[in-house]
Amino acid sequence: MSGDGTMSGGDGTMGGAAVAARLHAWMTGTVLPFWAEAGRDAATGAFHERLLPDGTPDRAATRRLRVQARQIYVYAHAGALGWYPAGGALALAGFDAMMAAAHAPDGEAGFVHTLTPDGRVADARRDAYDHAFVVLALAWLLHATGEARVRAALAATLAFVDQRLTAPDGSLYEDTLGSLPRRQNPQMHWFEAMLALHEALAWTGAAERAARGRARLETLLWDPATRCLGEYFTDAWAPAPGEAGAVVEPGHQAEWCWLLRRHETLGGLPRGALASEMLESALRWADPASGLLVDEALRDGGVRKPTRRSWLQTELAKAWLAEAEAGRPDAPAAAAAALVALERHHLGTPLAAGWTDQLDAACRPLPGPVPASTLYHVFVAVAEAVRVLGTAPRVVP
Repeated sequence: MSGDGTMSGGDGTMGGAAVAARLHAWMTGTVLPFWAEAGRDAATGAFHERLLPDGTPDRAATRRLRVQARQIYVYAHAGALGWYPAGGALALAGFDAMMAAAHAPDGEAGFVHTLTPDGRVADARRDAYDHAFVVLALAWLLHATGEARVRAALAATLAFVDQRLTAPDGSLYEDTLGSLPRRQNPQMHWFEAMLALHEALAWTGAAERAARGRARLETLLWDPATRCLGEYFTDAWAPAPGEAGAVVEPGHQAEWCWLLRRHETLGGLPRGALASEMLESALRWADPASGLLVDEALRDGGVRKPTRRSWLQTELAKAWLAEAEAGRPDAPAAAAAALVALERHHLGTPLAAGWTDQLDAACRPLPGPVPASTLYHVFVAVAEAVRVLGTAPRVVP
């Protein structure tokens, strides 16, 4: 699939609507049906970790819990939207498979980190990032199905995170082993999970948890002096020693922009300046020719990894879509351009229903499998494009 980038409206609104419609048709007609079949082990209901370039599953790949949760989320949300009517049932089967293989197989609470290809435990640690995605998935699965067993699992997962993965300051530990360095990434996805609990279920306490997550970003993670979101930290939330403490991922800054705007929208909060500042900071590392973000940068403005993974580009598009919804005048055209760049450089290859995971510094595709985990990023970007640009963007005060 390739976009031509044509804009039929001076502000990008008409062009954005066309891009959104094109991506919606691809997602509903090609992607979701394909991954429901080729991306799933029909015998167990579990999802494959990745596909090979010819579209067959990589049956030798270790299965990560986070991928199971992400696929459950996608199909549950797609079912709730009416984009894939069988999504709720498919996601529920994935949930049952995840619970059978990954939930407390060793008699300890929580979900294990990874499974072997045949479903045995590969890594028994309880990882905070993984559990954030489990909460995200179960929030939308409960919304889509109303199943009592999903509600029970969701409540138990929240209790486990509170008891075993939450530090005294309210942030999440990396895992139950106390691994270092600590990362901003689990904090971000826990914030996302709280927004999902609030949006999909109006879950008691979710709004308050989300507010605390935003405060942690503002006080611990974001550095206003360098206009950077750090990635790696000590246990006391100082930048990690050495180069790790200087690492910045522009895609995460764009992702936080989207999340902050969603928080404001869902909570009826005033529009703050930080979301826009994080997006502008991320754009320091956008390639002028392609518009794509580089994978990793440094706080001093340098580039650490000039490659370009697909997920960063979905987050850039989501950030611009959030800014469009917030009423920023240049954002609709920028969002449409980001979506077109995503199409042109990453989507529909090497499979019609797939994506190129990573490009080199010259925007040439790097060979490799098609990761299932990317469906989450692409699906949300398309859902947001349809919601915001499907008609003229709605300005939310």
